[in-house]
Amino acid sequence: MSLESIDLDAPHHQRGPKPAETALTRRIDLTTLRLFIAVCDEQNLTRAAQREGIAASAVSKRMNDFELAFGVTLFKRLSKGMALTPAGEALLHHARVTLLNVEKIAVELSEYSQGVRGHVRMLANLSAIVQFLPEDLSAFFSAHELLRVDLQERPSGQVVRGIEEGAAAIGICSGEAETRSLEAFHYRTDNLVVVVRADHPLAKRDHLLFADTLDFDHVGLHAASSIYLRSQYAATQAGKSMRLRINVPGFEAVCRMVQANMGIGLIPDRAFEVVGAGMGLRSIRLRDEWAKRELRIVVRDAAHLSSTSRLVLDHLRAAERPERDAVSA
Repeated sequence: MSLESIDLDAPHHQRGPKPAETALTRRIDLTTLRLFIAVCDEQNLTRAAQREGIAASAVSKRMNDFELAFGVTLFKRLSKGMALTPAGEALLHHARVTLLNVEKIAVELSEYSQGVRGHVRMLANLSAIVQFLPEDLSAFFSAHELLRVDLQERPSGQVVRGIEEGAAAIGICSGEAETRSLEAFHYRTDNLVVVVRADHPLAKRDHLLFADTLDFDHVGLHAASSIYLRSQYAATQAGKSMRLRINVPGFEAVCRMVQANMGIGLIPDRAFEVVGAGMGLRSIRLRDEWAKRELRIVVRDAAHLSSTSRLVLDHLRAAERPERDAVSA
């Protein structure tokens, strides 16, 4: 390195890593991180070694060498396995993110070699995936045929966590989700409806309050869904508890269970149009203020998104404008 490349006026701590820090950094390799994650997952050296196809003694040596190099203890060795120390918990987070980023590099470079010129990872809750993203992403791909989107469904809280941890560039979650330090943008709105059979006592109602449903059996979404959590809170506020007969994983399953006379369900209005309208069921609009919901787009930092991710973000942010213009007209 030439003297010209060094800012001699900069404070010492800004002139680059110290030799000792560089030496430690070089001790971190992908194989060791992968083996460390395997030990964490299996909580046992022998099972981790079998999973990775390596001798248990080699795994043990790598873990010991890593601990010695950094002067930390990663595991508590127990009689029936291994438990993480606070230092181990910190390393596990960084190890997962690092290997995920390496995987992203491999996938994206491979896709460039195959002519795919951009790849965006997205996380979204069930409401967004069923109601809005099929049409919105179809319109996006019509204009950008060589791009690829990897979309995964997660509950809203896990969408936020995934974006924070770098598992994806763009997320869509419930407006009630705590987005913490993420940037959030309005995406879409929907309204919750009660789904009933045509012969149900509530079937002739045009609208109702959620409290009016609490004397009947309910079919609920999975326990991590924002709709389920919000309905439980609303029941508590009404001084009652939900008569929950079953939890199911999706909107179609809610409608099928309602159709089978298992109870009544709560899903978004657009979702009912997509999955429930052909089942001979009725939807009744909820009048509660909390039933009018917002979906939000979340990113870590819009200014530092890749150009491809920025294209997707801008498209999704503009997606509701034609719908709003049609309503106002």
